Amino acid sequence: MASSADPDAATPPSAPQPEPARKAVRVVVKGSVTGVGFRDWTASTAESLGLAGWVRNRRDGSVEALLSGDPAKIEDMITRRLPVGPPAATVTAVVPSTAEPVDPSTGFEIKFTV
Repeated sequence: MASSADPDAATPPSAPQPEPARKAVRVVVKGSVTGVGFRDWTASTAESLGLAGWVRNRRDGSVEALLSGDPAKIEDMITRRLPVGPPAATVTAVVPSTAEPVDPSTGFEIKFTV
């Protein structure tokens, strides 16, 4: 015996999708990282991963960046990409610390030296 009931009537309305997890990390990259295109490389790499934030040189010769977005992509950036950097760079340390996430629509910015 076929049922004439609407099959969608028994399906509860879908719950709102949770917002994707976001986190932010501030990193200081040490070594031979200024004057070698590290800021441009960082901005391009972060954008390719869909991360928001910024990067800038520091007067002490290090590079500082704020990475905000998908936790797995931030982890990839910190553990696999920043320690290598662009071809002319020599990275000796990547020092992360927690930070507040930024709005993803802000994109990724190259800032002035501090």
